[in-house]
Parts: sequence; structure tokens; C-alpha cells
Amino acid sequence: MKIGIHHTKGTFSERWLAYCKEKNIPYKLVNCYGDDIISQLEDCDALMWHFNHKGAKESKFAKQLLFSLQMAGKKVFPDFNTAWHFDDKVGQKYLLEAINAPLARAYVFYTEQEAIEWAQTTTFPKVFKLRNGAGSDNVRLVHSVNEARRFIKRAFGKGYKQYDGWRNLKERLRKYKKGKASIWDVTKGVIRLFYTTKYARVTGREKGYVYFQEFIPENTYDIRVVVIKDKAFAIKRMVRENDFRASGSGTILYEKDHFDIETIKLALKISEDMEDQCMAYDFVYKDGRPLMVEISYGFAIHGYDDCVGYWDRELNWYEGAFNPYGWMVDHLIQKLESEKK
Repeated sequence: MKIGIHHTKGTFSERWLAYCKEKNIPYKLVNCYGDDIISQLEDCDALMWHFNHKGAKESKFAKQLLFSLQMAGKKVFPDFNTAWHFDDKVGQKYLLEAINAPLARAYVFYTEQEAIEWAQTTTFPKVFKLRNGAGSDNVRLVHSVNEARRFIKRAFGKGYKQYDGWRNLKERLRKYKKGKASIWDVTKGVIRLFYTTKYARVTGREKGYVYFQEFIPENTYDIRVVVIKDKAFAIKRMVRENDFRASGSGTILYEKDHFDIETIKLALKISEDMEDQCMAYDFVYKDGRPLMVEISYGFAIHGYDDCVGYWDRELNWYEGAFNPYGWMVDHLIQKLESEKK
């Protein structure tokens, strides 16, 4: 048994490699960008690749490669159930509605006329989002029907850039003032005003649809629950000052008493229903009831190193440090061994 691992600095692969070395698990470094990736994997039983939603290259083929290997009988991380909807809020809307998951109501339209007719009859505020982006990228609060019309007309006109230089610079300045970013980070934001990201250049503008989501007021934070098969851990993300967005704020709380056990139970149940390998669920609350706003298999590793414990499927709590990236490797190995038996 051997696992192929594509390594990228700053991703899950750093922890996968360390775990495999510690546990003497056979692995092989592979290059998923190589034209010969299929032959590279001939002596491997599985492939693990934490691909980036903003990667200019992997956005073009990562899912196709992983799902093709899965179809051919190899184990992969992430697999189809885990990743087909990654960085696709429209796909997530359909999925969560189909399985009757509790979510903040989302609306998607594919013609300008239908979208404007809806805007004239709905209530505001609403949250405008592009189908992709993380850390509150491409997320705006729309306060009125006239403002909604402007968003809609642009969505069916020139569209939206994948990278908003001015908004990104403001966010870098906010973090710099709080001591969470360096002057070099701010300088890079200034440079990005003139030279956009490679991902934005490759993918072009988002257009031809419009997506809105119900705004849930009086939430000063969101709860992210990460489920890896039969275990769950969580973080509490506080919203930015004078803002409604929590994702990417950088202000995180970890203590167990911040988390409602029913929210943890719900996340575990949904992952069981979807049969995914790893999923992060973002929850807000309406009248005390948890509602999902987004899901994602991927997350930034360093934001979770300070978690103080985790729950199992029976909601037993285990205090102390843990290695969720090792869980990912272990579960893949368990699947391989069970099939061989």
C-alpha cells in the first residue's frame, strides 16, 4: 500500500507528510501538474491533494483528475462527495436544499428579468455573493431594491472581477491596524491595484447569473464546525468591526463553552448523510436555530492549531491537542484495507 501526495507549502500536505513519516506510512511525492501524473501513480493506491480554490492552474483540472482516478478505482482525497461543490455556492445551494439541510435561504437567477422581478417583491437587506471566493471575498450587503438592480444589471452585463483590488487593500489595512498583517502585506495590496492575481486573469469575470442569500441580523459571530468522518471540532469567528462578515476576520475563539452541542450534532449528521471525508460548515443563528451559509472541504491549517479538543459521533468530548490531518490519512488507509479484505 502506498499513498501518492502532491505537496504544496501551507496546505494539508505539510501535515500529511509529517504524519506519514512519523507513522512509517508508505508514501510517494507526485506532481499533479505533470502530464504523466497517471503513470506517476501506477504504484500508488491513493492520491491526496489539497488543491487551492484560487489556484489558477488547479482550478482548471483538479476535480477532473481526482474524480477520474476515483472512477478508475483509486482512493482519493478529496473524493467526489467531498469536493464537487467546493468553492461553488450555487452548487452548495442545490445540494443543501436537496438533502433538506437547514440553510440560510438562497436565491439564484439566470436571467436579468427574473432577478429584477424578484428584487421588486422581496425584502431587504440581502447578501450578494459570487459563486466562488472564501474569507468573505465577493460578499456584499444589499440594502434596497435600487441597489439590488445595480448588482443584477452588472451581473448580466460586464460582470464581476474575481479579485477586487480596492476591497482587498482595505481588508489588508484593517488587519495591519490590528497587528495581524505586515507593512509588506499592505504593499502587496497596493501592487494588486495595478496587477491582479493570476487566478483572476485566467478565469475572467463572473457573469450570467446572480446569487443572493437571506441576511440573518444580530449575529456578531459565526460558528465553523469541521467534520472529518466521525469526529468534529469547531471555532467561533467574530465579525469585523462595523461589518456583518465573520469569515476571514482573524478574530477566533476556541473554548468549548462557545459551542452549542446541537450545532455539533447537526454537522455530524449532515456529513453522515453526504458521506463526505471532510467538511467545514459555517453556521449563523436565527431565533436560536443554526442555519448554514456555506460549506467547504478545505480550510487554512494555522487557524485550527489552537483548538482545545474535539467531539466524536456520540458527542463525547476529548480535551487536548489532536491531529485532524492524520485522521484524513487514517481514514483513507481504512478504506483501502477494508476493500482489500
